[in-house]
Amino acid sequence: MTVLLFILGVLLVAVGIAASIALHEVGHLVPAKLFKVRVTQYMVGFGKTIWSRRRGETEYGFKAIPLGGYVSMIGMYPPAKDQAGQAGSVRRSSTGMFQQLAEDARSAAAEQLRPGDENRVFYKLPVWKRIIIMLGGPFMNLVIGTVLLGVVLVGFGTAQPTATVSEVYKCVVPASQQARTGQQDCLPSDPVAPATAAGIRPGDKIVSFGGRPVTDWYELTGWIREAAGRKTTVVIERNGTTITTTITPIRSERPVLNAENQPVLDAAGKPVTEQAGFVGMGPTTALVPEPGSAVLPAVGENLQSIAGVVLNLPQRVADVAQAAFSDEPRDPNGPISVVGVGRIAGEISAMEEVPLQARIASLIGLVGSLNLALCVFNLIPLLPLDGGHVAGALWEAIRRRAARLLRRPDPGPVDIAKLLPLTYVVAALLMGMGALLIYADIVKPVNIFG
Repeated sequence: MTVLLFILGVLLVAVGIAASIALHEVGHLVPAKLFKVRVTQYMVGFGKTIWSRRRGETEYGFKAIPLGGYVSMIGMYPPAKDQAGQAGSVRRSSTGMFQQLAEDARSAAAEQLRPGDENRVFYKLPVWKRIIIMLGGPFMNLVIGTVLLGVVLVGFGTAQPTATVSEVYKCVVPASQQARTGQQDCLPSDPVAPATAAGIRPGDKIVSFGGRPVTDWYELTGWIREAAGRKTTVVIERNGTTITTTITPIRSERPVLNAENQPVLDAAGKPVTEQAGFVGMGPTTALVPEPGSAVLPAVGENLQSIAGVVLNLPQRVADVAQAAFSDEPRDPNGPISVVGVGRIAGEISAMEEVPLQARIASLIGLVGSLNLALCVFNLIPLLPLDGGHVAGALWEAIRRRAARLLRRPDPGPVDIAKLLPLTYVVAALLMGMGALLIYADIVKPVNIFG
């Protein structure tokens, strides 16, 4: 059963990724057709075509390698300029390999032109229209990611601690000692945990503490930390019966918590501790729906985290390579491949001890986060990524604006065909990075579940 659930999780996320790729390309296709650019192909995948059908002037289909997609528009490369600086036919001579690459690309693009296409080529569009077309794909991923995270937060909720006890510790181990020695079992010298001494059991619901009703576990934790050494009345509910007992939180070394109830770390990355009350019990968690107003801040935090990874991508990839070929562990917050995403999806699906609702929410959230990652990654201002085309269009606008201000001739469209050598280098680096991440996800997978 576990194996079948693992496979099901992988398949579900694979379908989600394929749908995300297809919709990303729709984000380019729709504005391109709206602006009357002739689109010759809409393809999901690369390599050999396994199915296609022509509708109107566009061929729609799927290719064998489902690791991306593309929309083919005519006129991506403007014609070369002759020696007089006017747009003309492609030159027949070449002074080097790079020039020949550009001319070959222009020739291939020119072969797609048909009578009547003169005003339907991409490069003749106003800059703002070209930017809309190229941003359509990342924008679609942003919309998908926002909707899916909204479904998770509002429809399912986030895992939050409840007032019901999940575990009761037998003894009290200082936080620094536990971090230093990794001690998990009780020693004869360790004091008995106050929750155990008070008779609290897993499954008990804490109704009140010191006469104050308990509605929030974090609030209860704050009361316990403040009540060190003081005998306090606790009301619990067990199997429908109300029980009153007393508990005396012991003063122990505990981590300092921030406003988000997360441990505060020092400059060395170690938890900061303080003396505070402790009783030795942990809460159960449950999915609590969030309000709609929580969606956009959550998306913003996700985008900020992804942008941090992208901005430090060379170092992150180097760290992955070092971990893959050594005994060092992988950074769980580093980049992963589709293989790693599939593995995580399978592990989530196979966790039979986790409620089905929580697993479904996690899978939806995984696809949503992946869409946000695709959005940010595609905005990198390098060809062949969408951000590279946007950067080229913006540079053209700046050049033409400067020429008008300086009363100089219009420099014409930016010839991105001249950047093909750089494009090939970037594409090769992306393929190499993908191969490295796939290898690392096989031999040294990310462990996010402990």
